[in-house]
Amino acid sequence: MTIQPPIAMLAELTHRCPLSCPYCSNPVELARKDSELDTATWADLFRQAADLGVLQLHLSGGEPVTRRDLVDLVVAAREAGLYTNLITSGIGLTEKRLHDLDAAGLDHIQLSLQGTDAEMADRIGGYRGGFARKMDVARWIGEIGFPLTLNAVLHRQNLHQLPRAIEMAVEMGARRIEVATVQFHGWALLSRDALMPTREQAREADAIVAEARARLKGTLVIDYVPADYHSDYPKKCMGGWGSTGLNVAPDGLVLPCHAAQTIPGLVFDRVQDKPLRAIWYEGSAFNAYRGTDWMPEPCASCERKNVDFGGCRCQAMALVGDAAATDPTCIRSPHHAALQARADAFAAGDAAFTARAAAG
Repeated sequence: MTIQPPIAMLAELTHRCPLSCPYCSNPVELARKDSELDTATWADLFRQAADLGVLQLHLSGGEPVTRRDLVDLVVAAREAGLYTNLITSGIGLTEKRLHDLDAAGLDHIQLSLQGTDAEMADRIGGYRGGFARKMDVARWIGEIGFPLTLNAVLHRQNLHQLPRAIEMAVEMGARRIEVATVQFHGWALLSRDALMPTREQAREADAIVAEARARLKGTLVIDYVPADYHSDYPKKCMGGWGSTGLNVAPDGLVLPCHAAQTIPGLVFDRVQDKPLRAIWYEGSAFNAYRGTDWMPEPCASCERKNVDFGGCRCQAMALVGDAAATDPTCIRSPHHAALQARADAFAAGDAAFTARAAAG
């Protein structure tokens, strides 16, 4: 199998965050501040990534704005020739800092939306006044002229706000909105009973997105992550394991995806110990589920195996205890019917969500 170079890298600069969103995909064991890579190490890593073939750098967290050296990191990424995208809640950003990031060469901002009004957004984010600050940040982004993507993570408690979220993206002048139905990894898995959408909500979201895509074609691009527990086929997770992108955790651990640490038996390398190129091409974790040779039946003989690559390995691990199994969201999985029944049961519950903890 020929291994292609990655085109994107997610740099999780920190796990610190002022919000406590229950759907957070960060690991439950958060990296501490004193374990975070320093500025020089990140800058060297950006150069390695560019040499490897990476084109797009996504600066994420936690909340990357909590890094005091964020402007310096953007400068380093631009000097390496990378397209830079800041993934942020907006909390902690000021108008001056946005101007500084613009001067440093930041290319794009992705702004998260926990709800379309203060009551919902502040309750989900666990930060009083967060929605008002987010609206200020959105206005500053527009005035400065940053290309903007609005990221709306939706679940049972806020899916009814989807039409308004799409309206807000247009009003903000966003070029794109990511309608992301919650994926149950990290903290979200602990809150599954509270966040699982109903089957009716999932079907309504499908219809709303289809209508909005047709109506807003040429005005707003709508990326859509459907409610996969209610779907018939899995998503092409990460574009295929170890095929298009990689994640670097705050402490330098290099991962094929943000939840890969939940799979026991995988060995992950750190940038402090090995060059990024060696990790990408030779790392055992990256090669564990690359391509299709690892697949058991029914995936091995399925005509969709090069379409969705068997779905999400981390989800298979979480749901059936076997990372090599067909993702149970697939209708051809022997576990599919049981998963859908469980999803309906979760959606009928009335549990409280588990707020994400703060990183030390």
